[in-house]
Amino acid sequence: MSKSISIFDTTLRDGTQGEGISLSADDKLKIARKLDELGVHYIEGGIPGSNGKDIEFFKRVQQLNLNAKITAFGSTRRKGSTAQEDANLKRIIESGAQAATLVGKSWDFHVHTALQTTLEENLAMIADSIAYLKQHQMELIFDAEHFFDGYKNNPDYAVSVLRAAKDAGADWLTLCDTNGGTLPHEVYEIVSRLMIELEGASIGIHTHNDCELAVANTLSAVQAGARQVQGTMNGYGERCGNANLCSIIPNLQLKLDYTCIADEQLAQLTNTARYVSEIANVHMPINQPYVGNAAFAHKGGIHVSAILRDSRTYEHIEPERVGNKQRILVSELAGQSNILSKAKEMNLELNPENEETKQIIGKIKDLEHQGYQFEGADASLELLLREANGELSELFVFESFKMLVEKNAGSAVVSEAFVKLRIGGQSIYTAAEGNGPVNALDNALRKALVEHYPSLREMHLSDYKVRVLDETDATASKVRVLIESQNLQDTWSTVGVSANVIEASWEALVDSIRYALLGQKLPAHNQATASGTQGIVNH
Repeated sequence: MSKSISIFDTTLRDGTQGEGISLSADDKLKIARKLDELGVHYIEGGIPGSNGKDIEFFKRVQQLNLNAKITAFGSTRRKGSTAQEDANLKRIIESGAQAATLVGKSWDFHVHTALQTTLEENLAMIADSIAYLKQHQMELIFDAEHFFDGYKNNPDYAVSVLRAAKDAGADWLTLCDTNGGTLPHEVYEIVSRLMIELEGASIGIHTHNDCELAVANTLSAVQAGARQVQGTMNGYGERCGNANLCSIIPNLQLKLDYTCIADEQLAQLTNTARYVSEIANVHMPINQPYVGNAAFAHKGGIHVSAILRDSRTYEHIEPERVGNKQRILVSELAGQSNILSKAKEMNLELNPENEETKQIIGKIKDLEHQGYQFEGADASLELLLREANGELSELFVFESFKMLVEKNAGSAVVSEAFVKLRIGGQSIYTAAEGNGPVNALDNALRKALVEHYPSLREMHLSDYKVRVLDETDATASKVRVLIESQNLQDTWSTVGVSANVIEASWEALVDSIRYALLGQKLPAHNQATASGTQGIVNH
């Protein structure tokens, strides 16, 4: 039996049925191009004619000249009509798609309850619709909706649905676990029987994740003989989501020795998953297998010590095979190995026998105890390590800041910040407004510095998060502020902690500026020695 698996991506159709996911036509086209680069074989674009976005997508996607087969989705003809009269089927043909996915009922309960028709008419609806589309030279994937529930309730009828589709010319018979309630051993047993009953049929699998088993059920189906896998990037989809291709593809290829995509395309999996997440504007779980930011992250000192000797001690694959990377986290659980590993990443030489190294480990643990979190703020951590290694020099010194927030009836809130700094021997006082107090502080701080350090014009804040550390103190609680910043080349994160959210934000802001200025020197006209504790950066 062939070990080659056909990958059918339905992110643009089934994935958009997930709560909170809405994609424009432009979004869909961007994702389609990215999926094509990954090497998926089918890209299901949507339902032609159902809405303006899908109409536009099918018109414009032809211009991309993708290698994947663009697939249009639709249902069988209506009861009591003909396929030739069915508007949905006509729109599938007019879409220009190379393939069509046609969904039909395979559970007798659904035929009687949802369609309110006879079992015989349902078979005719399936056969007529498939035959009609096949007359127009389209590849046809038949999605047998609720197949596993239907098979368990009435196996003879469920199989007769597949036979009707096969006899009418369907190229693929896809078994759908639409409610997501089937278990892996059931999937394996049922697919194994069908491989014998429907000898010669090309079987596909489409599962949902309501029992957290969509990936497991897909793997079971493939091991039983299915050769097409349907799923979505990051598992997007209705209710609990669809089968996650980001786990299915590497599991099949790296663990079970099936061929899904080329090895060099597999190395783009993490990048593709994160790209789709960004376009969909949906936060990607940090602990998502294979492609998550924490998938190969190590925190405990014993773990880190072991993986530095051989990564196989705590990693089931090489992260690079799926385009991810190993990360060493530094926290209150960190041992010496964590710190040394992070320093090595930064090309810093720390001597484990030095008292300074022991002191910085103690300082990090103490700061984490106060509420700082460096595993999510690598830039702040790097500043700490460079400072401990004596590699930082002052570029600016903070003296004071003031905030003015004013609200008058019938008008918007006005936020203004006043910042006083010293650069070399020169005192600088600036004021700036902003969309809120943090934005005002950011504007005032950079306004004071940009004349001396023009590269800051390229930098901006890209994310801002606040977390209450101890809810029992209510509004007096300590808060942790994480700020993500970026310029044309890089993205970095910094952290600040205080009982005052403005002060915590200021700490994170100053660190973000300090990190942006790593490698720079005092301007020539300000080489006078300054003193203070903030604003030091790398020589």
